[in-house]
Amino acid sequence: MATIKDVAKIARVSPSTVSRVIAGSDRISQKTKERVRKAMEEVNYVPNAIARSLARSRTRTVGFTLSRRADQAFSNPFFSEVLRGMSSVAQMRDYNILLSISLNEEEEKEKCLRLIRERRVDGLIVSTSRVKDSLIDALLREEIPFVVIGRSADSPVMSVNNDNVQASFQATKHLLKEGYREIAFISGPRELMVSVDRLQGYKQALFEAGIPVEEGRIAETDFSEEGGFQALCAMRESGVAFDAVLASDDLFALGALRFATHYRMDVPEELGILGFNDTPMMSHTHPPLTSVRILSYELGAEAMELLLGGLENPEKWKNQKEIVLPSRLEIRESTRRKGAENEKSHN
Repeated sequence: MATIKDVAKIARVSPSTVSRVIAGSDRISQKTKERVRKAMEEVNYVPNAIARSLARSRTRTVGFTLSRRADQAFSNPFFSEVLRGMSSVAQMRDYNILLSISLNEEEEKEKCLRLIRERRVDGLIVSTSRVKDSLIDALLREEIPFVVIGRSADSPVMSVNNDNVQASFQATKHLLKEGYREIAFISGPRELMVSVDRLQGYKQALFEAGIPVEEGRIAETDFSEEGGFQALCAMRESGVAFDAVLASDDLFALGALRFATHYRMDVPEELGILGFNDTPMMSHTHPPLTSVRILSYELGAEAMELLLGGLENPEKWKNQKEIVLPSRLEIRESTRRKGAENEKSHN
């Protein structure tokens, strides 16, 4: 009895392509469909009705993809909160979540496409968006249902995001208002859209204040406390002066606090520190750290609602939707400079 593998060999395609032709997928070219059907006739292959039915059914599972080392992903409370928000919606709607962790963009793309092609998930939530994103391009090309947490630089897609430019702009303005003038910026990898947007907000605020942007005060590193600490150490060793740090992630802010302790600098008088995400630990440090509160839980919940809504009503994919959630600056002792307060009282 002939098998799918026999058909695939004759048609010079993969077994998964044969399966998609049998399932009636519109993602296969007409030329390939004809070649597969001809091969099926040649070996007298008759598709199994039960298998065909399964190929068309829903898995009721959604993939959530993370592109970073596992230890980094789970040491950052942001992702656990996003996952918590996603899970709350998935549980109510009787869906499961399959977590996929990759080390780089190429591996992430391969894993995501495999999950879809092997019918292990119905759709994807992508947690990392890049300036030139081959994963998003591939998902669009193959018409795969997905939602991005963040924003896509090149193509309109279903997404849930913060206004990172405005949040970073306001955070920098707060530091300027407190009297800081030599503000360092610690960025994650610059190919990430979140890094691009937060850096843009920082630069805009300095420009409006008439303060030139010094590239030496901008550091790029991986998302970790150690990365933040080492970035500031390298800055200091190269002779770059700074009196405040805008950290584009709370882990960087913790690294900045460690840096201040290491060099016995007073926070906030000698070094102001401001982070992003406002994870629970930020209010329990000494001193408590100022941070931009990102609605991480809501990001996950909204992303899941968008994806499941599109899966249950495919017409929604025709109107690409972007949801932008608000953020709020939580001001604590790490940026409350006494000297700045005295200046304000005399004005």
